[in-house]
Amino acid sequence: MKARDIFSYSFSAIKLRKLRAGLTTLGVVIGIAAIVALLSITQGLQNTITNQLETGLATDTLIVLPGRSFFSEGGTGIGGGGFSLGDSSFKLFINDTEVISSLSPDIDTAVAIVLKTVYLQSQNQSLVATIRGVDFAKYAEIYRTTFVAEKGTINLNPASDEIVIGKTLHDPWENGTLLFDVGDELEVIWTNTTARPPENVTYAGRVAAVLQEIGGFGLGGPSDVGVYIPLEQARSFFGADECDTIIVKLKSSDKDVIDNVTKAITDAYGGEVSVVSSTAVLNIVNRVFSVIQLFLAGIAAISLLVAGIGIMNIMIVSLIERTREIGILKALGMKNRTVLLIFLGESVIIGLIGAVLGIGAGWVLANVVAAVFSEGGLFAGIAEGQSAHAGANGLHIVPVLTPTVLIGALLFGIGVSVVFALYPAWRASKLKPVEALRYE
Repeated sequence: MKARDIFSYSFSAIKLRKLRAGLTTLGVVIGIAAIVALLSITQGLQNTITNQLETGLATDTLIVLPGRSFFSEGGTGIGGGGFSLGDSSFKLFINDTEVISSLSPDIDTAVAIVLKTVYLQSQNQSLVATIRGVDFAKYAEIYRTTFVAEKGTINLNPASDEIVIGKTLHDPWENGTLLFDVGDELEVIWTNTTARPPENVTYAGRVAAVLQEIGGFGLGGPSDVGVYIPLEQARSFFGADECDTIIVKLKSSDKDVIDNVTKAITDAYGGEVSVVSSTAVLNIVNRVFSVIQLFLAGIAAISLLVAGIGIMNIMIVSLIERTREIGILKALGMKNRTVLLIFLGESVIIGLIGAVLGIGAGWVLANVVAAVFSEGGLFAGIAEGQSAHAGANGLHIVPVLTPTVLIGALLFGIGVSVVFALYPAWRASKLKPVEALRYE
């Protein structure tokens, strides 16, 4: 028989048993839908986080943190930079920017960042925030596209009372109801825990500028929830020369330059600092999401394997019911191979229909779940340094159905159906005509 005739006969057999075939197909639909939905959401979340990291990080910068590298790309602190996860008594100082700048001709500039948790209070509003003391001129040079004012003016030689805030602290609800605005007088209250007894220290500042919306994570770079004051004011107000982070701007984002400068900084401090590059952060994120995708795909594939067992059961039942029919076909001269192909043709049709419907259902489910979570569920957490006032902004997830997932789901659905139909099809092909005709 021709392939067209085989599939026509298989399709006719399926139509005669619509309910049974429909339930069998539903198992494939559920399995494929689970795979597509999980992988599409995961890919969308990965793209969202990657884009936000790329916005918050500059590819030609390194982040220097105190403490030995506990987790780094490739198992070393070179070329990728590691995260300082362990405890360390080593301290970075503001003047270390001069030491780092002199280490390599590939270093353009370095800026120290002082981080403290403070209490901001105006006449009408108050919240807990993370304040950053930075050199406005150097910081603006490093982050030329993000440390940019939307309202007011960022003075590169600011007065000690000038404060720059992120967009979320200006308009957290995005409806025109402002939390802080340009010209507002703020009290910055910091609890000095090194004093005995601990005491609150206060100084008055004025909002000079509101940054344009950034949308990225503030890992060293500007953030929508950031509060920025002049570095000298931070040094004076907090009474310390220590800094939490040093941002190093390179003259090139070439990998060799990153590797060489990272090694120079690490060697200069005897391995007591961690050097993180933005490319390393992105690579680590991508590797983590690759593992997550593989794990989720494996979990979803279990449901598809269960559907495959259902296909096998249905095909065996169908074989028993159609024993006399097979006997008649064989008595009329149908070959074993043709009988085998007819049963496999049924499984291919079931797998194809189930995979197509499953891909569509999975895509719809992914968009529904992403919309629900993005609007205030799993991905709508409160960002770093925000109070409940500023917690309105969550991650906006856009599911992504890649060609690899699309083609893989289609082939997987058909493949599982065929594999689990092989045994029933083989049994059908081996039936002897005389015994099949005598079957009651």
